[in-house]
Amino acid sequence: MRLLPHPATEDIELTEVLRALADPVRLEIVARLSVAGELNCTVAGDDLGVHKSTASHHYRTLREAGVVLTKQEGRLKFMSLRRDDLETRFPGLLDSILAATTPHARP
Repeated sequence: MRLLPHPATEDIELTEVLRALADPVRLEIVARLSVAGELNCTVAGDDLGVHKSTASHHYRTLREAGVVLTKQEGRLKFMSLRRDDLETRFPGLLDSILAATTPHARP
């Protein structure tokens, strides 16, 4: 298993996290991950209404902002929220954002 490049916890910037979460598709991915814990990228992208390459862009944006942890196993990539890291940097932020999402946005 190999980890893709991620910012260190202390390098996660609030502006980048908020920018990443401002997009409805990325917010939906985060909501799905908050429920599932970990998803492979194919499952996370099901029914998002975007092309595979666009979904990959969204995954990379979330990873580079420090919102998700992405690990690769063979040809599959798995994502999970960096909940503890985000809580360390910005206490309550992720829970507040997830609580503010509309109920129909969650699977």
